[in-house]
Amino acid sequence: MGKYPHMLKRVSSCLLCLFLLSRHADAQKNITLAEAQQMALTQNKKLKSARYNIEAAKAAREGINGADKPMVDGSVLGFYVGKPLNTLLPEYGVSPSVLLKQSIYAGGKIKLGKQAADKGIEIYQEQKSLAESEVLFNVQKAYWQVASVSEKITLATTFKALLESLLTQLTNSFDAGMIYKNDILRVQVQLNEAELNLSKAKDGLIMAKLNLSQTIGMPGNTDIVLADSVVGTFNPLVDDHYLTAAENRPEIRLLKKAMEAQQLQEKLLKADFKPTVGLLASGFASFGPKMNFENGNNVLSSYLGLVSVSIPILDWGQKAGKVKEQSFKISAQQMQIQETRELISLEAQNAYLQLNQAARRIDLSQVSVQQANENLRLNNDRFSAGTVTGQDVLEAQTLWQQANSNVIDAKVEYKISEAAYKKAVGDPQ
Repeated sequence: MGKYPHMLKRVSSCLLCLFLLSRHADAQKNITLAEAQQMALTQNKKLKSARYNIEAAKAAREGINGADKPMVDGSVLGFYVGKPLNTLLPEYGVSPSVLLKQSIYAGGKIKLGKQAADKGIEIYQEQKSLAESEVLFNVQKAYWQVASVSEKITLATTFKALLESLLTQLTNSFDAGMIYKNDILRVQVQLNEAELNLSKAKDGLIMAKLNLSQTIGMPGNTDIVLADSVVGTFNPLVDDHYLTAAENRPEIRLLKKAMEAQQLQEKLLKADFKPTVGLLASGFASFGPKMNFENGNNVLSSYLGLVSVSIPILDWGQKAGKVKEQSFKISAQQMQIQETRELISLEAQNAYLQLNQAARRIDLSQVSVQQANENLRLNNDRFSAGTVTGQDVLEAQTLWQQANSNVIDAKVEYKISEAAYKKAVGDPQ
């Protein structure tokens, strides 16, 4: 019987391990770049805010739909009259009434107001497109930053293993009295630095993953594992698509919509010069002792109809000043569109050049890696043969590590430059 508690403890331990492993598996998330971008489009807080703004603008537009419809208000009034007014009026009573208002002509303001509301929705939609462009670019930067740090950790681990192997060989040679201790100390210093750099890289990976999680709207405690790596073709661009980039950018579309809204505002201000015509009809009833002063009945009912015509005559130039002010605002908006086009063209051309520079850097870095591999191989062979020192091998290992690090940097730079170029020409996907 004494063995059963021990078996129960082992089973409990196994169940606990399985639970912790399942928790860890659930916390991990393998995502591709496309999945990360899609998650950002649905979960990023900035984009959620943009969608709420669109819904608010649509709600405002629905409210304007009734501007040309009749307005009906109802009210009920109860009254009690004291002395001496009760000798002239009924002492008490209740009077319900209905008031109807209908705008007949408002100088086109109602129609222009609806158009302005529609334009407001379009502006918020373009703002959302602009936000999506920024978010998708930030997702790509964050994604490739995680990839870069991950590969740097792999490289640093390999470099540390090379140093440890060299340190073991040098220690054996020192114990045999073949070399001086400073050869060992030199490698130990380099190994300490490699250990520190590896620790920094692991901390950097944590922050890079947190940044990616925040951008795509995932919980910060999720261990993201990238499904894509920095591989593929890294060819320079040969087309001149960037020359027509400006019109594809959401910034230009947004500025155009804003200018159209300004033009509608100008028309609304000009509508103030036109007359307005409105209709008002009211029906009411009163109930009380001898309420009807005509025949002495307890009920009095009647109705009232009014037509109002308002014609602007003189305002000492106030309306004209507002129209002139709005005209200058439209001109300023046109200048802003032209300037933005020029800046976008410069941005696109710079992105084009940066991408091609990154492609050339990859080619040169890969050549350097081949040379560093050969250099390390030769130094290892010569060190085994005793024709070179440990310092020569250490220098070859350091060159190898730097060459491979440069390739990683160049490839990540290409991926980010490619994303920047697509964003610059209005194609953030």
